[in-house]
Amino acid sequence: MTEVLSRQKMTRRELLARSVAAGATFVVGSGFVGAQNAAWAMEVKHLQPGTMATLIQMARDIYPHDHVADEFYAAAVKGYDAEDKAEMVESGIAGLNAAAQGAGFGDYLNAGWERDRVDILRGMEKSAFFQTVRGGLVTGLYNQKAVWPLFGYEGESYSKGGYIDRGFDDVNWI
Repeated sequence: MTEVLSRQKMTRRELLARSVAAGATFVVGSGFVGAQNAAWAMEVKHLQPGTMATLIQMARDIYPHDHVADEFYAAAVKGYDAEDKAEMVESGIAGLNAAAQGAGFGDYLNAGWERDRVDILRGMEKSAFFQTVRGGLVTGLYNQKAVWPLFGYEGESYSKGGYIDRGFDDVNWI
């Protein structure tokens, strides 16, 4: 398998991305966003459901982890569905969709290839909107206790007596 990938100069991530049908993986309804292939949905109050779906995809493209489900990205950006942030997010996503349209896609979610979406994001990475979302994702995504086991992090150790007597030297990946 590795030989085939190296001959075609395709990463594993690209192979997996190409094997999935292009297009959005979200179901957008009146007041909610859900996953097309998983059992989760979220209600949106101040943002358009399509805006939230785009924001979730944007979050996944900024911090891509194939082993982290969309529901964790949705939880990470849920805080942007607030009355005081709605205008900033709606206009930021409108700009993102305009950039995608300028690149030949209908909107950001229709850019089926991750590489295309990342190129669109690079074009706006200096904007205040992008920096706000990127900065919020650091804590919004990685501070979820349910995500920690996916990365092998056991959580804080102080309440359990510290790392010296429990797990300091059990690293098996070195």
